[in-house]
Order: sequence, then structure tokens, then C-alpha cells
Amino acid sequence: MITAGIDMGLRSIKAVLLKDDNIIASGTVASEGFNRGQAAEKLWNEVLGQAGISASDVDIVISTGTGKEDVSFAANNVVEPVADVEGARKMCPDARTLIDIGAEQVRVVKYDENGKAANYTLNQMCGAGLGIFVESMARQLGVTLDELNELAMKSSGVEPINAECGNFAALDVTTMIHNNTPKEDIARAIVDAVATKVKSTANLTNIDNDNIALIGGIARNKSIVEALNRQFGVKCMVPDQPEMAGAYGAAVIGQDEV
Repeated sequence: MITAGIDMGLRSIKAVLLKDDNIIASGTVASEGFNRGQAAEKLWNEVLGQAGISASDVDIVISTGTGKEDVSFAANNVVEPVADVEGARKMCPDARTLIDIGAEQVRVVKYDENGKAANYTLNQMCGAGLGIFVESMARQLGVTLDELNELAMKSSGVEPINAECGNFAALDVTTMIHNNTPKEDIARAIVDAVATKVKSTANLTNIDNDNIALIGGIARNKSIVEALNRQFGVKCMVPDQPEMAGAYGAAVIGQDEV
């Protein structure tokens, strides 16, 4: 049995091809605004080529993500929290809470060993767009996301900025730049603010600070992962491809629909 999952995010589109329980192909492509459907088809053809199969060899395609309705070749779609849980369960079997930090949303889901959600929180009013916020702050510092991560890892100081509102946080960063605060300390302040905001969202879900899996593209940022570890007082689990969790979960769900 071969199933596919397509995760249509705001910034990127992810695809996973699953044969039984093994990923045989995966890929990602930048989302193209109003042409997201075309971008999904392009990625679809790429992963099919990667696996050396044709579309007719795939038993079912399930889409998820904010643009899930744009995948014309999907047989069905599933809401993001459900796909996230299935992906996290496969990638981090010991996890009982997932935190998905994407470009446009933060999702926290607490679930049992069977994948049934016990509690769920979508970002608070000013918690949306943390991924976009980090990108914006990196541009303000004149560095790439990788460079921001490296700078934050070098800092030992603590320069707090507003963690409740992205606009106020941006003003704080501007002030720090004008005050000639070292870049590494500004970078550390940015990632700490992100971690503080995520923790406040997680608090609404009444999670236990154990067995937490971090998924979504931001989970590739080691400095943010370390900041979250400090916030929760535990070492959070991060799968090898955290950004693929939603697509992986959608493909897993497809196995039950064939």
C-alpha cells in the first residue's frame, strides 16, 4: 500500500510518500501565494519521480494544512491537529504532547497513547505568526535564520523583550539595535521571547512538562529548541524532519481510508 500526505502551509508545502510504514520519498517547496495548487502539483510530480512511481501507483492522497482545499488531486483532507498527532506519534512514539510552531500558527495538542486528543490550544491572539516573526527579526538584524540561530547560541546574557506582542517586540529590538546591544544578545532575546510565548500558549493546554515533541520548521532552530527546553525544564523531543510531521501524519491517516 502506498499513501501520500500533502501539507499546505503558509510558507511552504510538504509532501510524503509512505509505503506501509516507510517513507519512500519526501520533499518541500515554497508556497506560491495564489498559485499554491500549482506548486503542490509540481512538488507531487517531484516526489513521484523521486520514488520512481506514477500517480496511479498511489492508493490515496490526503491533504492537510491551511491550504488543504487547494490540492486538487487529494481524495480527502484532514484538519491540522489530527495530522500533527498522527505524525508525532510515528516520529516520537514516547511523546504525549506536541507543539507545532509554524509560520502562521502555534498549535499545542495533548493526547493519549491512542492518539486521542485530551486538550488542544491554537495560538493566543498575539501568538500567531511566530515563524514569520523570527524571519522578520532576522531581516531586521541583517542576518539569515541560520545566522540568527548561531548568534543566539553564542550569547550568555539576557536582554528581555516583549513576549506578548510581536509589534512591541519589534520596537524593543529596534531600541536594542540603536543602543548598540551586541547582535548575539539581541538574537538570544528574540528566541527567548518566542519560547516564552509558546510556553504561555502551552500553559492553556494544561500539559505535563514531560514527553513533549516539537514539530514544524522552527523546530530546526537549535537556539529556539534550547530556549524551550529552559522554559519547560525538560529536553523536548525533536524528530529528524520536524517540518514533515503534518504531511507524514496525513499519509498515515490515508492508510486507514484505503
